[in-house]
Amino acid sequence: MIEKYIEELKPYVDQLFKDDSSGHDIGHLVRTMNTALYLQEKEGGDRIVIGIAAFLHDIHRILQGSSSKVVLPIDSIPKVKEILSKIVLTEEQKEKICFCIEHHEDYNWNGNNVDDINALIVQDADNLDAIGAIGIGRTFIFSGAHKVLMYDDSVPLNENNDFKEEGGYDASTIHHFYHKLFKLGDNMNTKTAKELADKRVEFMKVFVKEFLDEWNANY
Repeated sequence: MIEKYIEELKPYVDQLFKDDSSGHDIGHLVRTMNTALYLQEKEGGDRIVIGIAAFLHDIHRILQGSSSKVVLPIDSIPKVKEILSKIVLTEEQKEKICFCIEHHEDYNWNGNNVDDINALIVQDADNLDAIGAIGIGRTFIFSGAHKVLMYDDSVPLNENNDFKEEGGYDASTIHHFYHKLFKLGDNMNTKTAKELADKRVEFMKVFVKEFLDEWNANY
């Protein structure tokens, strides 16, 4: 059933995301959806709500690309509802999908406690795509799109700072690993996501160590 819905939604989503160059493209949406559906099999929740919400979760980023101001997930809800009107769903399903999208960036580690398994799974799936081998690639794509330095060795690397979402960008791409990406594993919501994240975080740490060794000519 979920496959039928995604097939119906895909033309609208493809059109919206076709020009993205920040790592929030259609590939990210499909991977996040597939991961979310895997988590749902292990953790429960509503498969249709989770799958569709994961597929539509980043519309706010496309809207922000055409705006001069910050666009939050809640700001994308009118567009999400417009897209959802193209398929046959109950009003309850639509509301649950919109809730997941609106709150998928309300992280518990920022004091925004979300208590909904569907939203928590979408959040975990989105964060899992930010780490590991694909996460490394997406991080450098995003930094390049926003003119963030690859590395600035004049700014100390500090893994001990509390992880808080903040406005603006990190001092460099490598600093972003320390500020956020290394810490995502400990901040997953579900047991299954934590298990998947552990392996991905370890891979990133090996990569960053090699990067810094090469940068500093530590042969």
